[in-house]
Amino acid sequence: MQIREGPARRTAPSAAGALRSPMSAMMFAMFATMASFYVAGRLWQDAQNRVYLIKELDRRTGQGQSAISVDDTLKVVACRQQGKRLASLEMELAAAKHEGFVGKYTPETNGTHSRKKPLIVIGIMSSFGRKNYRDAVRKSWLPTGSMLKKLEEEKGIVVRFVVGRSANRGDTFDREIDDENRSTKDFLILDDHIESDEELPKKTKSFFANAAETFDAAFYAKVNDDIYINVDTLSAMLETHWDKPRVYIGCMKSGEVFSDSTHKWYEPDWWKFGDGKSYFRHASGEMFVISRAVAQFISINRSVLRTYAHDDVSVGSWMIGLAVKHVNEAKLCCSSWPSGAMCSAL
Repeated sequence: MQIREGPARRTAPSAAGALRSPMSAMMFAMFATMASFYVAGRLWQDAQNRVYLIKELDRRTGQGQSAISVDDTLKVVACRQQGKRLASLEMELAAAKHEGFVGKYTPETNGTHSRKKPLIVIGIMSSFGRKNYRDAVRKSWLPTGSMLKKLEEEKGIVVRFVVGRSANRGDTFDREIDDENRSTKDFLILDDHIESDEELPKKTKSFFANAAETFDAAFYAKVNDDIYINVDTLSAMLETHWDKPRVYIGCMKSGEVFSDSTHKWYEPDWWKFGDGKSYFRHASGEMFVISRAVAQFISINRSVLRTYAHDDVSVGSWMIGLAVKHVNEAKLCCSSWPSGAMCSAL
């Protein structure tokens, strides 16, 4: 006799599943809660570690300032070491000069030939249509031909007429200068400058930059093309400044700033010079001298150096913010021709 299974037998698995389901949910909930506490704890610990590290870095770098990178730190240390080395060398050079161990020029070797470092590069500011002025200079104090070469080799004095290029490159003005230079070989032609009376400050800046890159001289001078120079007196004066690595020499003055646009010496930036309307102290534009370190500074920073209406004021403005020795040399007051002067107006 068969016994049929009733509905009660079929309900047993459902009852067991019902018993297991709440237990699994509770275990899962407990596990999730513990995991949440663990993750939250780790995040909190990491946050505390970051806060501690930031405070420790701030404390060690001082006054709550951000720490610099290792690379930046190494660069700062290297720069400081180079600065100390440079200062030491400058002191040794000055001491050697004082003891008489330094000659007039520093000998250098170029291949198998020995040459002397130029004492000074003199740039005579000239322009198109001023050949008569250049010829007057050549006939008065600037030698030509082999004598010009002798002046460079024996006295270390390099002299060049400084001229830019025409706005119409290759025109008659450019060709005349090129032809004259082929004959005299006494030009420094600024290919990166457009010749213009209004752009003389930029021309002077370009001259110092190009001269510093072309000639490894101790000094560089800017001179107008209507000035006479006594090169022997100039050489003797410069020898007294060998121990000054950064020097600015000239007939120092500080003239009036003119705000009238019709005035010959009008300054468009007159409002920058205060209520007194007087320029800061600067060397007269007829002639002034700077040392190699200053010329190199101009060469490196030419793109950001501000120019004013006049080249002497422009150069003087660059010297204001530098650790440069200003030397007021009366013998460079060319217009007054004092006793023992090195220059005068032709």
